Amino acid sequence: MDLGTLADLEFEAVIFDMDGTLIDSTPAVIRSWAAWASEHDLSADQLAGFHGVPAAGIVRRLLPQERWAAALERINDLELNDVGDIDVLPGAAEALAVLPSGQSAIATSCTRPLAEARIAAARLRPPAVLVTVDDVRRGKPAPDPFLEAARRLGAHPTRCLVVEDAPMGLAAARAAGCATLAVSTTTAPDLLEADAVVVDLSAVSWRISAAGVAVRPGLSAN
Repeated sequence: MDLGTLADLEFEAVIFDMDGTLIDSTPAVIRSWAAWASEHDLSADQLAGFHGVPAAGIVRRLLPQERWAAALERINDLELNDVGDIDVLPGAAEALAVLPSGQSAIATSCTRPLAEARIAAARLRPPAVLVTVDDVRRGKPAPDPFLEAARRLGAHPTRCLVVEDAPMGLAAARAAGCATLAVSTTTAPDLLEADAVVVDLSAVSWRISAAGVAVRPGLSAN
């Protein structure tokens, strides 16, 4: 497996997206948004292309302003009440376990209550730094979540590696100046614009040294 330019770099920190990168919440997401769309007379086609975008951004794109508040409250309720079959994706728990707490973070488009509910449902042990859409002025595809995660870690964004599964999230990472590693868990590899693309986190390993964090091919990549 070719990690391209990533193989030659040492990073101050690694920032992970959550849904589709660390955990598989796809069934719950589909159920919640399908119910919400039906209630608002929206089609599946109208929901397409928003993976990785905060719920508020989707609501504002699809509905008139006078309906925003109620519609956002409704989708938040639907998602918070549907966390029954969320699982950890391959390699995710191992990555978080090996990376030092001060050198890893999660930056997600979820609200904090939803992020915490999904992390708990997946029984994932998160890093100390968790940045949600509640912590920033603008969500993905704006760079704010990754810039805030880097700030909290005391790392320069250009010395951070972002791991993402969504085109919008990768766009946010690039805008923040971060290096990018994409996992093709929810999106076809040819649609992922990143420094390297792998099937999931089991395809890489992590080397920790005084110089920082390096990403290397994992056993499943052979």
